[in-house]
Amino acid sequence: MERILIIGAAGQLGSELTHALASQYGGENIIATDINPKALEKFDYCKTAVLDIMDHDATRQLVKRENVKQIYHLAAVLSATGEKNPLFAWGLNMDSLLFILELAKEEKLDKIYWPSSIAVFGPNTPKANTPQYCVKEPNTVYGISKQAGERWCEYYFQKFGVDVRSLRYPGLIGYKSLPGGGTTDYAVDIYHKALAGDDFVSFLREDSYLPMMYMPDAIKATLDLMHAPKEQVKIRSSYNLSAISFSPKEIYESIKIHHPDFRISYEPDFRQAIADSWPDSIDDTRAREDWGWKHEYDLKKMTEDILSNLPAYLVNF
Repeated sequence: MERILIIGAAGQLGSELTHALASQYGGENIIATDINPKALEKFDYCKTAVLDIMDHDATRQLVKRENVKQIYHLAAVLSATGEKNPLFAWGLNMDSLLFILELAKEEKLDKIYWPSSIAVFGPNTPKANTPQYCVKEPNTVYGISKQAGERWCEYYFQKFGVDVRSLRYPGLIGYKSLPGGGTTDYAVDIYHKALAGDDFVSFLREDSYLPMMYMPDAIKATLDLMHAPKEQVKIRSSYNLSAISFSPKEIYESIKIHHPDFRISYEPDFRQAIADSWPDSIDDTRAREDWGWKHEYDLKKMTEDILSNLPAYLVNF
């Protein structure tokens, strides 16, 4: 069977997506790669390789040697981290994508998956039920790189027939990896603080609504899109994707039901301005119509699941 390469497998999304792919295709057909050798220790169920995506020769050799036909390119510098070193973030995010698209064209790879984000939107984007097509004026290097990346993805599909597929993820929440430097990662960290018996200091205001999604839904959406027949994938820039929207106060209240002594305070920092530039909620009608997307988790169900399962994973962090 043709092999699937995951670049940046040790990140929040990659950790769970790699496991889901191995379950479907068999671990012997999945190659999990990351720049951090120690991070690869958790992938004992599939093939692994240390890989710096900026090393184009090494990446190309790996693809040829392993007969890779699908690539999930997940390596990126996220929003808050990117603002601390914008030129590095732009270089990694954009150069790596362009290289993968060129590689897909040259090697005639079957499919490419590249994640986009709600960071492509900006302060002049409609905030409520943000439509698939609207003004996008991102004001972070992460958002700018994602907006440019969407255009390159569509370009390579139209000009060269590269079967590249993408989703504009909202904030992703999971319990199987630590926060990765994104503005929405407060919604991951807050569960860790609650279970540790610590107070939580939110870097966003209590009323800052953002589109969010529980990781099982994100994995489901990704696999549904990648399994969809080519003719059903009608948007080649990136699909809007939505599940739930909530504020720091609301997620805190959902946790407090289970941990009555849990406390929160609010100290907004530079990430507040990033959050203010993003939508409150997303219209993902096209994903639901084109390839049947449907989410499963609301805030209550997500909180119950995380608080039930996270303790078993804390010992591994």
